[in-house]
Amino acid sequence: MCPAARSPVIESLGHGELVGWSWHFAPYVWQLGAEVTHPVRAWEFDANAVRAMCAEDPEFGRAIATWVARVIAHRLHASRIRLLDLYAPCGSGGPS
Repeated sequence: MCPAARSPVIESLGHGELVGWSWHFAPYVWQLGAEVTHPVRAWEFDANAVRAMCAEDPEFGRAIATWVARVIAHRLHASRIRLLDLYAPCGSGGPS
């Protein structure tokens, strides 16, 4: 991508949605970008503390892992559809 070109918008998030999941998986490095279009209230939490709570309470850990996995699955699907919309030949982006 050219330096002057903007990254494509894959998805817009709404109230209560998880922005990222890099805090949950080693090496715990942010992989994606995000920007706001209007003022927001965001909640930041201590990732080390949450991972420790997940390790200490397996039921809580499974709930967090399931939640994060659902977010990832949704975002992967949305990314596929959006990228097909942007770059695929006409008619190739239908549901499979």
